[in-house]
Amino acid sequence: MNTDNDRIILRGMTFYGYHGARPEERFLGQRFVVDLEVGADLRTAGKSDDLAHTIDYGELYGETKRILEGPPLNLLEAVAERIAASALRHDGARWARVRVHKPGVPITGSILTEATVEITRVAARFDGDG
Repeated sequence: MNTDNDRIILRGMTFYGYHGARPEERFLGQRFVVDLEVGADLRTAGKSDDLAHTIDYGELYGETKRILEGPPLNLLEAVAERIAASALRHDGARWARVRVHKPGVPITGSILTEATVEITRVAARFDGDG
């Protein structure tokens, strides 16, 4: 049985942080929205109904919150990398896809809803190159 499509999805996690390359972003802060997908074989958890057999959603949320509300970073790319790395430290995590949305983009003269960075990373233990 193929479990490559099994995933845990946390969508719309919203935090207030001070990330950005501009001084005003680091001073005033702003809202960030994060979507996190973590690929894992969920069969055992589905059969056992036991939290010990899956990745705890609350832990994923808490780790993401600590990163977003923690020390400021210049780039959304750096924020996304830290979230992915944190998610991939969980036993059974095969891959992580992270979307970091920045709804209030301070680009002079811009008319846009948001800027978003999306990355996908594979755990070294599941990567054919590692």
